[in-house]
Amino acid sequence: MNLSRLHRWLALSLFVCALAILAPPAHADYAVMRNGEHLHIDGYLRQGANILLYVAGGRVSVPASDVVRFEPEDTFTPVPRRSSLNVPFADQIHRAAEHSGVDEKLISSVISAESNFRRAAVSPKHAEGLMQLMPETAQRYNVRNVFDPAQNITAGSQYLKKLLDAYHGDLTLALAAYNAGPDRVSRYGGVPPFAETRDYIRRVTTKLHQLDAEPNITLK
Repeated sequence: MNLSRLHRWLALSLFVCALAILAPPAHADYAVMRNGEHLHIDGYLRQGANILLYVAGGRVSVPASDVVRFEPEDTFTPVPRRSSLNVPFADQIHRAAEHSGVDEKLISSVISAESNFRRAAVSPKHAEGLMQLMPETAQRYNVRNVFDPAQNITAGSQYLKKLLDAYHGDLTLALAAYNAGPDRVSRYGGVPPFAETRDYIRRVTTKLHQLDAEPNITLK
């Protein structure tokens, strides 16, 4: 093999390796677990002895030995999921949760703490609507009517998802940033020492735990 051909072969090999690294996770619709559970997934990625499952709301790493096989969605006839929440604006919350990947119970808990489900709520700091969006946040997420429940909840959920991703799923820091702003979380290296922020985190997480403890009764 001459030098020119060797260079071309090495370049092609590097290109193929790069494609393998950048390729999206392998797609599947259900992961069949060894315990008999069927997990609905958006995709999966093998990582040595583990498999990274992409599920609604994030991803989870499980031992490869716990996954029996992957099956396409049309093998099953899943029942359409409806909101299990018994709160105002449950349908809008459910749609926002599916769109953003944030747990609908968390969205509901934030709304409870922010506005107590009052769609026309306005704070002294000019935060508005159900999820108390600041004007710049509403503008960032293209909210035309901040008092429209669907628009407000969708934008607030997207912002909450952004914060959860920024803090690698740390709910306490995400809530602190939602209340006090990411700049203050960075400035103090964690939860700011404000009574309002600490009380806000407590109220959201307490409500979330209450919702988690309730039976999941699907609304018809």
